[in-house]
Amino acid sequence: MTTRIVLLHGIWMPGAAMGWLAARLAEAGFAPETFGYHGVVGGPDAALPRLVATLARGDAHVLAHSLGGLIALQTLQQHPQLPVQRVVCLGSPLCGSAAAHGLRQRRWTAATLGRSAGLLENGCAAWSGRAQVGAIAGRVPHGLGRLFGHFEGDNDGSVAVAETRLAGLADHVVIAASHSGFLFSAEAVRQAVAFFRDGRFRH
Repeated sequence: MTTRIVLLHGIWMPGAAMGWLAARLAEAGFAPETFGYHGVVGGPDAALPRLVATLARGDAHVLAHSLGGLIALQTLQQHPQLPVQRVVCLGSPLCGSAAAHGLRQRRWTAATLGRSAGLLENGCAAWSGRAQVGAIAGRVPHGLGRLFGHFEGDNDGSVAVAETRLAGLADHVVIAASHSGFLFSAEAVRQAVAFFRDGRFRH
C-alpha cells in the first residue's frame, strides 16, 4: 500500500506552492496530498479541525513548510490519537520566530501575520508525542525575515537554524536552502524521503 503524505504550506502561500514537492514525493513512490488553509485570516484555530479530519482518514506522514510545521505539531499535541507516523518540518520556527516578533512590533506590519501571529512568535513546547519529528533547516540567508529579525548564526533568510532545534526531535539536519527555496530543493526532498523511510536524515 502506498504511504500517504499530507503536505502543509506556509503562512502567505497557497496550497499550490507545495506542488513541486508533491510531484517529487510521488516520483519517490508516495501518495502526496496537499492540505490548504488560510494562514492569515483563518490561522491555526480554523485549520486544526479540518486537518484532524484529514489525518484521521488513515496512516500518513506529514511534510510541512514554515508555519505548516507548527500547525502540524500543535494538531498532534492536541490529538495524539491521530495515525501520523513521521513529520518533516522545512524551515519551521518550532522554537518561535524572531522575524514574527519583529513584525508584531511594527504597527504597519503587525497585521500581516493575522491569526497565526501568536503561534509563529511563541513556537511549540518540547516535542514528546508519538510521531517521530525531524526538522530540516536552511543556511542560505535570502529572505525578508532578515529585515525584521536579528539572527545569530546560520539562517535561511526568515528563520534561524537555532529556531528549528526543538527539544524532542528525532533528527535535525541543515542544508543549503533559503526559506522559499525549500519548495524547490532536491536536497530537501532527498532528506525528507530518507526520514519518511528510515526515521533518520542523511548526514
